[in-house]
Amino acid sequence: MARKAVVTAGTGGIGLETALGLAQAGFAVTVVGRNAERGAQAVERINARAGEPARFLQADLASLDAVRALAERIAAEGELEVLVNNVGAMFADRAEFDGVEASFVVNHLSPYLLTELLLPVLTGRVVNVTSGSVVVAKKVFDEVEPPGGYYGFHWYGRAKLANLAYTLDLAQRQTKVAVLAADPGGADTDMTDGTMRTSKIVSPGLRLLWPLVRRTFEKATSGPAAMAARSSILAATDKTLPSGTVIGRRAVPVSPHRTATDPRVQQAVRRLSERHAPLVRVPDGVSN
Repeated sequence: MARKAVVTAGTGGIGLETALGLAQAGFAVTVVGRNAERGAQAVERINARAGEPARFLQADLASLDAVRALAERIAAEGELEVLVNNVGAMFADRAEFDGVEASFVVNHLSPYLLTELLLPVLTGRVVNVTSGSVVVAKKVFDEVEPPGGYYGFHWYGRAKLANLAYTLDLAQRQTKVAVLAADPGGADTDMTDGTMRTSKIVSPGLRLLWPLVRRTFEKATSGPAAMAARSSILAATDKTLPSGTVIGRRAVPVSPHRTATDPRVQQAVRRLSERHAPLVRVPDGVSN
């Protein structure tokens, strides 16, 4: 029986390159995404280069109900060796999904919920894709959003920091599967092209330096997605890497961001996650 892997947001960019790498390593890969046409194209490309047949599952990972339905379907099919939570999104303007700030939903609650729901059938490892943007994040997690104005890049970093703290926490709390984080660094993808060209994604202080900041962003996100996918592929396939390892953008282990290792931060993130993404959907009008 073929080893099975799931890659979220796997129809393009870093996710597709990750799926290609896993398929070439012998996995039967399921790519998850919103767009059926892109999904079909991704499967065709994977199947042209690998032995095990790939497939596409359609799901809007911004919807926690859709995540629950996806998890139920995958879990019903039995053991899953690898889950790569590649999904990510940055929003230039503040938005909400089901009453929760959008960046926190997509970049943390969605992968958190999918991981937790699939833990009973997972047999190998979970790879959560992180980001260097965690360094600009506000580090208090009493609520989903910190006080102050909305700046997309910083809010993205904060959601990724929450997910990194969750990754390290889960690695310590259980021994059933290995749980790792992978930082792909920058790459030329739809996300980086679509949101990192406007100064409103950064705080007012950085806007004063926008020409320099923009050049830094452009340089950091100019590389090929195939190169950026190396860290996720390594984390998913190298069984010598212990649980709790963070793979950096050069595809080598690195020290995790200090804040993400703080037990108080991990506990606060866990409380937020359990409150806003319960494993069983709470009916409307019922408090959890």
